[in-house]
Amino acid sequence: MRLALIRHGQTDWNLRGLMQGRTDIPLNLTGRQQARAAATGIDRARWDLVVSSTLGRARETAAILAAELDLPVAGAYDDLVEQDFGVAEGSSVAEIDVRWPGRAFEGKEPDDAVGPRGVRALERIAVEHAGARVLAVAHGTLIRHVLGELSGHDPRSYPRLDNLAVSELERAGAAWLVRTVGGVPYADVLPSLVAVGADDADGAATHVAA
Repeated sequence: MRLALIRHGQTDWNLRGLMQGRTDIPLNLTGRQQARAAATGIDRARWDLVVSSTLGRARETAAILAAELDLPVAGAYDDLVEQDFGVAEGSSVAEIDVRWPGRAFEGKEPDDAVGPRGVRALERIAVEHAGARVLAVAHGTLIRHVLGELSGHDPRSYPRLDNLAVSELERAGAAWLVRTVGGVPYADVLPSLVAVGADDADGAATHVAA
């Protein structure tokens, strides 16, 4: 199956540079326009359905994409929600490292839990929509952690993903292969990644499902 992880559209907190996490901030007008514009660049014939995280900004982005592409919305998944940043949510991202050196926020979801949680969502989607080609709307940090978990790289070394950036995965047997990162071929992103594992021999990052 093929699956694309798509970051949701802009919110007012994105615009103001605030840490968002699990706080359920809706899309703003620009975010809705971004979703409609992104749909024009997606080949509807390559995809079968749309899913999302359970947070409102992801659900609304998914609904707009589905309407524009005439695809069904086929569910929302708790394991696709953004990392919980605890007490840091609502704070200026520019001040985070000064206020919390090492980003040790009280109430924060552990970094090493985020990627495996996201991969669990992929596995559930693969079971519930076997063989389908799925657009999955989620969140920037969650997506980077998933990509890092799949490729064996530090998620912090993945580039920041813009709103509506699309990262494509392919499931081959029991493995997930990372094909693109924010629309850029994985092979082009690879030189900038910090390895904490091994890469597949053909240059496509791979993760074998448990």
